[in-house]
Amino acid sequence: MTPAARRRLATLLLVALTAVWGSTFFLIRDLVESVPPVDFLAVRFSLSAVIMVVVFWRPLRALTRRQVLVGVGLGALYGLAQIFQTQGLATTPASVSGFITGTYVVLTPVFTAVLLRERVAGSTWAAVVLATAGLALLSLNGFSVGVGEAITLLAAALYALHIIGLGRYSASEIATGLSVVQMVVIALLCVVGAAPGGIVLPASPGQWASVLYMVVFASILALWVQTWAQAHMPATRAAIVMTLEPVFAALFAVTLGDETATLRMLAGGALVLTAMYAVELLARRRPGELPAEALHHEV
Repeated sequence: MTPAARRRLATLLLVALTAVWGSTFFLIRDLVESVPPVDFLAVRFSLSAVIMVVVFWRPLRALTRRQVLVGVGLGALYGLAQIFQTQGLATTPASVSGFITGTYVVLTPVFTAVLLRERVAGSTWAAVVLATAGLALLSLNGFSVGVGEAITLLAAALYALHIIGLGRYSASEIATGLSVVQMVVIALLCVVGAAPGGIVLPASPGQWASVLYMVVFASILALWVQTWAQAHMPATRAAIVMTLEPVFAALFAVTLGDETATLRMLAGGALVLTAMYAVELLARRRPGELPAEALHHEV
């Protein structure tokens, strides 16, 4: 497969990933009415970690010590982001939380420019602005800054660092093993976060079915897809593609949930789609403006 074909496949897989993530919102909303959010995360990621260790033991064993340490660092970023985002939801409206979390699309190129000293093209910044405006239309009906919002912004920063880390250190040949290490660390952090008050388990077959769907598709496959896909595209481009998540969340909320489509929702979704299309078109027509492949270091 040529590098260009890999990039196209990586983009398609990330779009599919955002669709899966978007499909979980109304499931999680119903589930956390009876299972505390951090407890749900502990159950979800612990099951995912156990399954991945058993199924992917050989790729895990094949990692070098340094690759394992990279996976631990990436897993810690993602796990802490999940916990902070969940804690922020306790005092932050879900729509506002979704917008603030989505600001990783802005933070990713900022961190790339500041921390990695890499040039981010002006056209990419334009796509970031479009995506952010779309997120605001999709999510915001009002906004105030408090502790919950600050914690959620910290989660967004951690997600951005995770995206950058994957773009820098992931590679096709270690994607599976790296995903396993990350999942184990995420599970451990969530268990530690949930343990003090005792872990509440899902009570009904329907709740367990929702958890298992999220374990298989939104956790195991999702983390592997993100890890593999980011071996073939720059971090900023991946962040822009992943802003499709709230678009799919809105779509599923309207088609499978009880929400009604609004003009704001349609306009916001259109802006996010335009941003993603623009950055994808740029990568094809003007490859010099975006790195053909994410930068990697030997790990």
